[in-house]
Amino acid sequence: MSHPLAKVHRMFELVEPIATVTFSEVPNEAFLALGMRNYWDGYFAGRAAPLGPAPAEVVHAVFYNFADGEVARHIPWVWGKITPQEAIAVRERGSAAALRQLIGELADSPALVRVADLATRAGVSAPIEGRALYAGLRALAVPEEPVARLWHAATLLREHRGDGHNAALLAHGIGGTEAHVLLALSLGMRPEEFGRIHHLPRARLAAVVDGLRDRGLMDAAGGFTDAGRETKERIEALTDELAAPAYDVLSADELDELAAGLEPFAAAVKAADD
Repeated sequence: MSHPLAKVHRMFELVEPIATVTFSEVPNEAFLALGMRNYWDGYFAGRAAPLGPAPAEVVHAVFYNFADGEVARHIPWVWGKITPQEAIAVRERGSAAALRQLIGELADSPALVRVADLATRAGVSAPIEGRALYAGLRALAVPEEPVARLWHAATLLREHRGDGHNAALLAHGIGGTEAHVLLALSLGMRPEEFGRIHHLPRARLAAVVDGLRDRGLMDAAGGFTDAGRETKERIEALTDELAAPAYDVLSADELDELAAGLEPFAAAVKAADD
């Protein structure tokens, strides 16, 4: 069944903190212990592993929003230290341990089992066409342990949405670095202050900003034009539309139950991060 897009967007807000524990310190330490040189080695090994030993060009295309050359600093180097199958196992164990640590006693709550089951039903039911990273994740076994299953389901839903978001960006002619600039503006930040692109050479970042100005999406002061803001809003709306089919398997009551059930877990993760 079709659900209101506001509820679909709310699901994004709830699954995002749960899924992204995979980028926290506990999984990072697990990858470092296996020979990764830095955080980004572990990031690319873990997140790209469902694609198999794909070359840097493929990972760059699927991830979409990394600057040229960034993926190639890690792929295929990491596959000389760890196999994709090993990386999948390390990521799952580390992410489940991190989530358990962050949610505390909620990890043993009977409610977690029901929430994990509902999230998994949605996570394994979405269409895979055009969703390379999601399809790779769908091919993995669903963990039995409830905390790991909740993280896995949240990751499926996150990457399904992410694949759709990339399609929405592509449809609007917005490249990966441009997407980060627009996100920075929406957060009230200058591009050179934004974490995902602040490290880029100033000339490269300036060229991206100039391109957005030439297209009428940014003004001379470095903010959104009306056209830029409308483009960002259209992209987000289309992203929600493309994410919606993941939840069609759930009834309206089940989606409401899932959202309500996820709230304490998402809130606990956010509180721990703060």
